[in-house]
Amino acid sequence: MKVWQRTIVTALLLTFGVQVQAGIIIGGTRLIYDGAKKESSLSINNPDKVPYLIQSWVDTQDGDTSKAPFIITPPLFRLDAGQDNILRVVRAGGNLPENKESLYWLNIKSIPSAEKKDNTLQIAVKTRIKLIYRPQGLPGNLDEAAKALTWQRSGNAVQVTNSSPYYITFFKIKVNGSQLKNATMVAPQSSARFELPAGSNGGALSWEIINDYGGTSKPFTGNL
Repeated sequence: MKVWQRTIVTALLLTFGVQVQAGIIIGGTRLIYDGAKKESSLSINNPDKVPYLIQSWVDTQDGDTSKAPFIITPPLFRLDAGQDNILRVVRAGGNLPENKESLYWLNIKSIPSAEKKDNTLQIAVKTRIKLIYRPQGLPGNLDEAAKALTWQRSGNAVQVTNSSPYYITFFKIKVNGSQLKNATMVAPQSSARFELPAGSNGGALSWEIINDYGGTSKPFTGNL
């Protein structure tokens, strides 16, 4: 049998010999903590046939857990097959700004239960989603903030300025139909720079953002 034929057969055998696991399902791609409430919550579901150990914590953008003024209950628990649970995030002090949002990260690690066998690999999966603290009474809303963004060219990059109190996460930004590859987000009352596509001289501009529910907004348009 030729080498390439043996390779294909081996790959097929490995494919059919692997048991695919669904893993846990997290009920959101971000968590907005309403400052007017005592807590915020996120659902966790296990559609798999094996139990998982779930560990969760909050840290800063730099990965520092000691500076994150939030606690999660329960921080560690077993989630059986076909079951679900609720993670509750509670603010525990902290001197957070009341005139703009604050950004932290919610980490959820899932470790599947497995029998002890030789030549097996147990993989823990960690999911990291945005935890945004939104103080009570901020003016406007996310769509209004996205519409009011100001743009200008700066060398081979585009600079966006966000005068609002909201974190704005981009789904896509296009200049003359070409999508920027490195567009991420812009913090409240701050600016961010993203590289322009090669050969771009400005022109028609459009952008879409990710809303509080993880969906995408309508396109906003302007000129660069």
